[in-house]
Formats: sequence, structure tokens, C-alpha cells
Amino acid sequence: MPEDAVGIVRWKGGELTVTTATAIATQRRVIPVADLDLHLREGGDGAPVVILHRSIGTLGWDALEEKLAAQFRVITPDLPGFGESERPDWAREPRDIALLVSRMLERLDLTDVTLVGLGFGGFVAAELATANEERLKSLVLVGAAGLKPREGEIVDQMLIEHAAYVRQGFSDEARFEARFGSELHPDIKDIWEFSRIMTARVSWSPYMFSRRLPHLLCEVKTPTLVVWGDDDRIIPKDSGLQYAERIPNARLEVVPNAGHLVEWDAPEELAQLIAAQATV
Repeated sequence: MPEDAVGIVRWKGGELTVTTATAIATQRRVIPVADLDLHLREGGDGAPVVILHRSIGTLGWDALEEKLAAQFRVITPDLPGFGESERPDWAREPRDIALLVSRMLERLDLTDVTLVGLGFGGFVAAELATANEERLKSLVLVGAAGLKPREGEIVDQMLIEHAAYVRQGFSDEARFEARFGSELHPDIKDIWEFSRIMTARVSWSPYMFSRRLPHLLCEVKTPTLVVWGDDDRIIPKDSGLQYAERIPNARLEVVPNAGHLVEWDAPEELAQLIAAQATV
């Protein structure tokens, strides 16, 4: 793994040490929701920022979380069915996951939350906002799935090998090897494979968009920042334009020299955008 990586990857009872210890102290917690144990990590102090991970799962506390935790209380759950969180066998769409996350916010007694959704996590965050935005202060959707692009298609990760899909998420494929090396660690392959199973359960048909969601977004009152990498090769930028058009109090920010994985391509820029949105 590269020497500038941050955090620890946990995988079903084992730990893969990525390298550098975090400057921010973090803790793991287990929250019971709807007969499920949901695992999360948190660190920092201040107003709450909850980050919902992508369809590839999470590789632990990373540079984005570290930067934000210097100013905020950052909470990063393993979404239901991902990582160490138990799988809701009944869940069949991202809205089901959103309902469980909403309950998690309630169990944690969080208010004035800045909810950040990355990719698939953005789909979940948008669904949550349409169902219950009572605990939200602001919403940040980063390369969010959920809306069918008017032009182009969302890349179907089920049809290609894991590493090829993640490579395509960077603006420069050399950044993939800079981060993961030339040979993927087996635990990372396991995480991506495990995550794909739950992703397929809830977003297979239609793939990564909802026919209902676009008609509900007009009811979202939460101030929303939509962030897109200018070289996103996974989800066409038109999906971001639609989010900005359909949510009444939303704006779109395009990050230069970034692909779909903005948090890995440009963590500093993304952290600044989130911090500004969280403090308005």
C-alpha cells in the first residue's frame, strides 16, 4: 500500500493496517437498528458530519475523514449489508437502506447533520432526504447515483472486474496504482466482492437509479451541494445537473482534475467544499 494512505481497513474480524496512524483519535461503535447491528467509526469534535460510503464499501478512516475531523465530529457507518454491519435480507432498494440510516441518526440523537453521500451513498442520502430531513442541516452529494442520465449511461460495475471499475473512477489511472500498488491486497478484493453482493441486491434493476426519486426531490428543503469530478467516467455529469435542477436549494460544484472518486482524487478540495457547506 502507498505510504501516504491513512487509516485501518477492518474486515470481518481481521485488520489490515494501511500504514500511517491517524492524528485524530477514532473509535468503533455498534448501533442496533431494526434487529441489525450497524457498525460505525467516529472521530473529531463539533457539528456532526455523517459520510455514507460508495458501492465498493469503505477502506476505513481516510484522508477526507481526517481533514474533516479537525473541525467536525465525523461519523462513517458501514451501511447495512456492507463491511461489518449486518445484512438486511429483506432490503431490495436504496430507499430501504436510507430508512435504516435515518433510524441510526435517531439512535445517535444527532441533529443539524451534514449528510455526505459518495456515489451509491449519495443515492442513499438523497432517498433519506426525501423521506425524512428532520435531522439534516445540509446535504452533500458527491458523484451521486440515483438519477438516470439524459445522455450516456452509468457504468455497470457488475459487468467488469473490481479493479477495472475502481481504476475507471480515477481521473488518471496512475493514481490507482499510486494508491493500491500494482498488486491488490487480497483483503481489499474481499471487501469489494462482499460490497458488490449487497449493491446488486438493492440497485440491480434498474441499475443505480430510481424512477421515483426524481419526482420527490422537489420536496427537499435541505440546502444541498452537488459535487462532481470534471472527468467522471462512471456517472455522467448530467445526473449531477439533474440533482441541482430538481432540488430547490441546490448548487453544483465541479472539481477539476478529479474523476468519480473525488474523495481520493482531490480530498483537500472536497473537504473544503463540505466544510463550507456545513458551516453556512
